[in-house]
Amino acid sequence: MSNKPIDFRLYLITDRKLFTVHCSLFTAIKEALKGGARAIQLREKDLGTRELLKLAYKMRELTKRYNAKLFINDRLDIALAVGADGVHLAQNSIPVDAVRNAVNKKLLIGVSAHSLKEALEAEKKGADFITLGPVYRTQSKLKYGAPLGIETLKKTAKKIKIPVFAIGGVKINKVNELKNAGAYGVALISEVFRAKDVKGKTKELINVLQKRR
Repeated sequence: MSNKPIDFRLYLITDRKLFTVHCSLFTAIKEALKGGARAIQLREKDLGTRELLKLAYKMRELTKRYNAKLFINDRLDIALAVGADGVHLAQNSIPVDAVRNAVNKKLLIGVSAHSLKEALEAEKKGADFITLGPVYRTQSKLKYGAPLGIETLKKTAKKIKIPVFAIGGVKINKVNELKNAGAYGVALISEVFRAKDVKGKTKELINVLQKRR
């Protein structure tokens, strides 16, 4: 595990395809940061290395300005090149323990888990936190099968010591249910980036997440 704290409850994941030229991903992230977001995962899987690196440098500059953490999805090389705070690994990425051995405590490592078994494995191998899902039904996660539901979230949050971020179909009206089930925070894309007021929606989510259960 890293020495860095998981000092955020909202974990925002990028998807530039949600935006038109009139409203860029960069602009939306800036608004989310103004609204209090303190962790952004750059997840643009279809970009080539050069394009992704260019975007990652821009994101690093922006997140630093707002004292927010930057995570790079899958690409450890790019995370290291731009001085990101962490890397986020999928089940088919480089194994967690291999990344931990390579970076020691220099980077935070997040891992996508889709079952209690995968969550336990991620913790054992040195992850700092996991995203667990899909908790609810969502179009973007249909390939992972049926939603895990609240009970799996509860079991997982009880069994592992590292923070669990609920992902998949997360809306603001579900946040209290997720917190009550043991989620440390939530990871999401569209609830913020499809909002008419990105800054306002971010603030609203953070307020709900930070309220005591």
